[in-house]
Amino acid sequence: MKRLIGFLLLLLISFNHQSFGQKIDSERLLQDLQYLASEKLEGRKPLSQGSMMAREYIRDRFRELQLTSQFEDFTQFFDFETNRGGTMTAYEDAANLVGFIPGSSSEKIIVVMAHYDHLGKINDQVFLGADDNASGTAAVLALAEYFAGNRPAHSMLFALVDAEEMGHHGSKALVADFPFPMEQVALCINMDMVSRSDENVLWAVGTNRYPQLKPIIEPFTKGQAVQLKMGHDNKEIDGLQDWTFASDHAAFHRKGVPFIYFGVDDHEDYHKVTDTFENIQPEFFVNAVNLILNALISLDEKL
Repeated sequence: MKRLIGFLLLLLISFNHQSFGQKIDSERLLQDLQYLASEKLEGRKPLSQGSMMAREYIRDRFRELQLTSQFEDFTQFFDFETNRGGTMTAYEDAANLVGFIPGSSSEKIIVVMAHYDHLGKINDQVFLGADDNASGTAAVLALAEYFAGNRPAHSMLFALVDAEEMGHHGSKALVADFPFPMEQVALCINMDMVSRSDENVLWAVGTNRYPQLKPIIEPFTKGQAVQLKMGHDNKEIDGLQDWTFASDHAAFHRKGVPFIYFGVDDHEDYHKVTDTFENIQPEFFVNAVNLILNALISLDEKL
């Protein structure tokens, strides 16, 4: 693994022309994604053995970063039900993983989140979910690592939630049992699929819904190696498919919490067994997470 990561980093050094004020640990970012999308985790289906391994890996990373939590051992357990073809199925002890960094000067909170689950095994095929959403999970860990060493003004709650693929159940559970008054939440940052784009485009969704965020995000749409575009949040304005309710940020939006959802368009490997680590685009991934980091730093300073 280290040999492969090292080779990918050499490629990044050769081709990366993006300049940011601050950068995440690129090597650890790729290592985290590669492990989370590995065959041993079998696609991280909720309550599977692979999901349990993913949980423990995330807990270990939170411990390594010396994060605190409002939940014992960083874990918020929850139950949920699904209705597939009229058949109700109950699931017990799904788990969100929650870490926390107290802010230096604000009582307000920024939630930084991604879902760590994927489809798992279906008919003897394993869906590893590298882009969807080991990439967002690794990005949350990279951002937590940065802010653990660079204390933010706002408190930051880092949430890796379960059971998104089965109906956004983890984010719904987090909002239903949120450890602070919801009025304290200034912003939700959600990352779902951020590691590849043939068009070199990363979307920032939410600024049409919450236009006060647009002046903060807009500077990052120019002069970057990754092309950041705003939209996909009001079809009447931009004519694009509305992603307002497409992922876990929806639970916070329903509570009136402003959000920015970072993600890419669906690609040929979306929800297929070919969504693997080998098919991500490392240069795009690292550049995208660095862009998100610097946008988050700006949001932390200006909100």
